[in-house]
Amino acid sequence: MNLPNKLTFLRIFLVPLLMFFYLATFIPYGKVIAVVIFIGAAITDHFDGKLARKHGLVTDLGKLLDPLADKMLYTCAFFLIIADGTVASPWGVIALSILFVRDSLVNGIRQIAASKGVVVAADFSGKLKAVLTYIYVPMFMFISQGIFVDTGYVACDIINQILVIAAYIVMGVATVVTIWSGVDYCIKNKDVIKPAEPKTQNEIEVELQAKPETEQQVKEDTEQQIKDESQTQKVAETETQTKEE
Repeated sequence: MNLPNKLTFLRIFLVPLLMFFYLATFIPYGKVIAVVIFIGAAITDHFDGKLARKHGLVTDLGKLLDPLADKMLYTCAFFLIIADGTVASPWGVIALSILFVRDSLVNGIRQIAASKGVVVAADFSGKLKAVLTYIYVPMFMFISQGIFVDTGYVACDIINQILVIAAYIVMGVATVVTIWSGVDYCIKNKDVIKPAEPKTQNEIEVELQAKPETEQQVKEDTEQQIKDESQTQKVAETETQTKEE
């Protein structure tokens, strides 16, 4: 297993570890530890793809696991901040639903494109969506720890309010970018997802006329190959007999 794939597996392994520390209320500052784990996992997302492309280590396993690991990371973290009420309802549910629909749509487009031998590369809108998601999700996770809540200091209350407002703003922008990204993918790849046009009668007739010629050509090529092999075998037998004499 190459290094990029190892980083991808590491990101997958970090997801349940992140969930454990976030939910383990008996661990002091467990949610802060979860934030650190989230950021570390997000960094591996940057380097695994970069290393794979730079050193020619792109594999089918990596293509399968890399997007899966990404979705596991931010989806599980998003569920956590919604479940404990850190993100107010219904805004968190709406943002997560839009994110899920967009990712499912893009994955579907990529699968259709792959079946047609077309590669759909990540574009700017998709990358921006990922970056913004990797910013506001850990922000809410940090806020849920309540470090600046009920401290008795006005400055701490102000800092907490600023963090909450900033996190909601980034989430709002990220949601708009997510919608834009999904629409952008559909527009740019409309030829890929467009159903194939039915063949005209003339095209069908041309194919039917060409088919016997193709089959005849294959038959002639096969016969010629058999003749060549037979001739080669005869020459080899003659040379063997000459050597023995």
